[in-house]
Amino acid sequence: MDQQRVLFLCTGNSARSQMAEAFLRKYGGEQFEVHSAGLEPKGMNPFTIRVMNEVGIDISGQTSKGVDVYLGKVLFKYLVTVCDDADKNCPTVWPGVRKRMHWSFQDPAAVEGTDEEKLAKFREVRDKIEAQVKAWLAEQA
Repeated sequence: MDQQRVLFLCTGNSARSQMAEAFLRKYGGEQFEVHSAGLEPKGMNPFTIRVMNEVGIDISGQTSKGVDVYLGKVLFKYLVTVCDDADKNCPTVWPGVRKRMHWSFQDPAAVEGTDEEKLAKFREVRDKIEAQVKAWLAEQA
C-alpha cells in the first residue's frame, strides 16, 4: 500500500502543526507520510518540545519549514490547516491535494503569562490536537 502524504499547515510551524505531525506519525503508522510547514516559519517553540516530551514523543529533531519547501514540489493527498490564519492565507490552489481540511486550534504561543500558564495552554492545545488526530484516523478506518 502506498503511503498517503499529509501536510499540516499553520502560520509559524512552531507548535500546532508540529504537534499534529508528530501525533499522526505516532498513530497513523506506515499508512501516512507526514509533514508540516508554516506560512511564516518561526522556528520550533521550546514549549512544544517540552509538552510533547511529557507524552513520550520526542520532536526535537523536527524543524520549522516554510510552504516553499513543498509547494509545487511534493504532492499531498491531504492538506490540513490547524489555525485560522493559515486557513485564510494558504494558497487556494495546491497541486495534487485531494482533500483540504481545517482544524482550528488556538495558538498556544500567543498566550502571555507565567511559564506555568503558558505550559498549561500548550498542554491543552496538545491534548485537543491528539484527540482530533485520533478521531480523524477512526474516520479513515
